[in-house]
Amino acid sequence: MLRFFISSLLFINLSLAEGVASAVEVSRAFESVAKVLTPSVVSIQASSKPKPQNLRRGQRMPNDPFFDQFRKFFGDEFFEQFPDERGGQSGLGTGVVVSDDGIILTNHHVAGEADIINIKTDDGRTLKAERIGTDPKSDICVLKLKSGSVPAAKLGDSDNLKIGEWVVAAGNPFGLENTITAGIVSAKGRSIMGGGQFEDFIQTDAAINPGNSGGPLVNLNAEVIGINTAIFSRNGGYMGIGFAIPINMAKNVMDQIISKGKVVRGWLGVSIQNLSEDLAASFNYKGTDGALVGQVQEGTPAADAGLKQGDIIVKFDGTAVKNVNELRNMVAATTPGEKIPVEVVRAGSNKTIKVTVGELPANVEEDGVVTEDPLAQDIGITLENLTPEVARQLKTKRKEGVVVTSVFPGSVAESGGLQVRDLIVEADGEKVAKVQDFTSKVTTEKLKKGVRLLVENQGMTRFVFLRSIDE
Repeated sequence: MLRFFISSLLFINLSLAEGVASAVEVSRAFESVAKVLTPSVVSIQASSKPKPQNLRRGQRMPNDPFFDQFRKFFGDEFFEQFPDERGGQSGLGTGVVVSDDGIILTNHHVAGEADIINIKTDDGRTLKAERIGTDPKSDICVLKLKSGSVPAAKLGDSDNLKIGEWVVAAGNPFGLENTITAGIVSAKGRSIMGGGQFEDFIQTDAAINPGNSGGPLVNLNAEVIGINTAIFSRNGGYMGIGFAIPINMAKNVMDQIISKGKVVRGWLGVSIQNLSEDLAASFNYKGTDGALVGQVQEGTPAADAGLKQGDIIVKFDGTAVKNVNELRNMVAATTPGEKIPVEVVRAGSNKTIKVTVGELPANVEEDGVVTEDPLAQDIGITLENLTPEVARQLKTKRKEGVVVTSVFPGSVAESGGLQVRDLIVEADGEKVAKVQDFTSKVTTEKLKKGVRLLVENQGMTRFVFLRSIDE
């Protein structure tokens, strides 16, 4: 028994020693990453000169849709922007030097609008930098040192990144310079804001806070695999969910800015939306993979090739399309002028269409008396007929339709995705000109099976599927 007890103690001690050794090995890996990485990470002080129409304290930056989306999604801006005593704007962020000639990658929302950019290095120097170019749609900004030199970080391959892999985030959270945090890759391919943005975010639980914007996310080989850009937060601080732009996307944007002075993206000229199970079933389509075409704009590559409203795009250049975000990124990465096979499901049949991809134009992002609707309580909306005055307010060219004036919380309409100011123009493929048309076509019985609507909002059309909630 004594011999067994001694053997057990030896086994336990050996196990503890092995565990400690493993922990020390991981710790040394992080130490190595910090030693290699931190000399390449810089603090960015970006400020702008007073403008003729200056912001008052607390107002948001004008004409910056990316800024507005960040404010809505994350509450407080990811790095604080505030008027200085001269009436300008200033803010603190992070960047990473990625080439021996002083090229720095950071976020558009850190330095994309700045007039004066100062860089503070890991060894305490303050250097001047200039903006080479910026891309609001991906939130990437490219800077270059005017003088001095900083060691360049090594770039990795974000396509090879695995979920669960250890990563390290570096930056200046809350102005605390030379800070690193560790975590894992929680997910890949995240889209968090949509709209006109090009998103393929890496999600991580490595702590990211205000001031980390533009800093690198690296693997344990100290290779940059992402540019920290955003957090999900209810209070402006870390809550375990952060996002980084994959370095492959950032590098592509950087290379185009340096070589062409702008980012050239492919373009089809369609509005697209994700499929829900109900919406897919209304097209007799199995599954929810793909991107549903809500509108084909006239005179665009999609229109010229013969894509139609209601087509479900399932493959682009031979690659399966899972959702809107994937398709948007595939098209954007295509060189304008290339002729690409696009496979669609149309009226239950697969069809391949050759589309010559165009170049995304610089300017494209991708009320009255309310008539009470008898179905308002069932659907959860109030409606009104489209009038010339309302049409002017909605900036629509249509002369007929039904306008949604309110959507009740928790209603069928809200669940289906209807919004205030939506203009309903079709129900199950039939024209809706007035409220009476809507009430005759969208009956209680039809709602039990589901009704597909075609709606317009801000000049773009999309499909909405409504089905009554089972009691």
